[in-house]
Amino acid sequence: MKKKSNIKIYLLVLLPFLIIVFLYEILPLIMMILSSFKSETDTNIFFTLENYISAFTKLSYQRAIINSLRITILSTGFGILIGFLGAQAAHNSRGKFRNVFLTILNMTSNFAGVPLAFAYMIILGNSGVITQFAKTYGVEFLSNFDLYTSSGLLLMYVYFQIPLSTLLLIPAFHGIRQEWKEANMLLGGRTYDFWAKVGIPVLLPSIFGTMSVLFANALAAYATAYALLMNNYSLLPVNITGMFTGDMTTRPHLGAALSVVMMLLMLVAIMITNYINRQTTKWKVR
Repeated sequence: MKKKSNIKIYLLVLLPFLIIVFLYEILPLIMMILSSFKSETDTNIFFTLENYISAFTKLSYQRAIINSLRITILSTGFGILIGFLGAQAAHNSRGKFRNVFLTILNMTSNFAGVPLAFAYMIILGNSGVITQFAKTYGVEFLSNFDLYTSSGLLLMYVYFQIPLSTLLLIPAFHGIRQEWKEANMLLGGRTYDFWAKVGIPVLLPSIFGTMSVLFANALAAYATAYALLMNNYSLLPVNITGMFTGDMTTRPHLGAALSVVMMLLMLVAIMITNYINRQTTKWKVR
């Protein structure tokens, strides 16, 4: 009886949270999925695939999906690589340097969106500080750099991916025991041997989990890309926003379909990383 009463108390305490989750997450998701199957032209049609057909057949939407995947995959790759090195440096550091490093990481991880785009315009724009400095002293690769392209957008995406990946990977390095490094040295192994055969395999679950977060973070990013390039570069989040807040006409059902496509891309990426993670775990057990 006591256990049943405790369960009832726990459910009662969780009830406000469950109501909020249902009203602000589950219900909007259901409504969006249902909306994606409605026709934009004929309100009498309650189920149609025309929005999904348009999403995968029209060139503008195809380009948006491809561009989003390209920027997301590249920024995730650079972010996880540099973040791994940064997390290792943070793990090995001690004292004031570690505290300062973590403080900077926390600050930069929250510096994104429109402020980040404006900061890059001031620094690397056509009349930016670094651009003018490069033109004055003849640094060609900086003076000729065009921020308002996919390369500039990728640079900004990598910028906000690095501190996030570093912060997520730092706790994983606590699983690397000093005894393993000492055993590797006693057996004549090099640092490369330790990380290739021991360190990275141990960290793989955390690495793949971080990659899933970075993928979702970059794929859904909107404010930074829109502030820098407006509608001049086709991205999936920018196209989705235009469907609901267009200056001329809105197309909410097509926007809902594109949103479902974006969620499916995230889901597929997470499923792939989880599958690889399970396979590597089985390999380590063997």
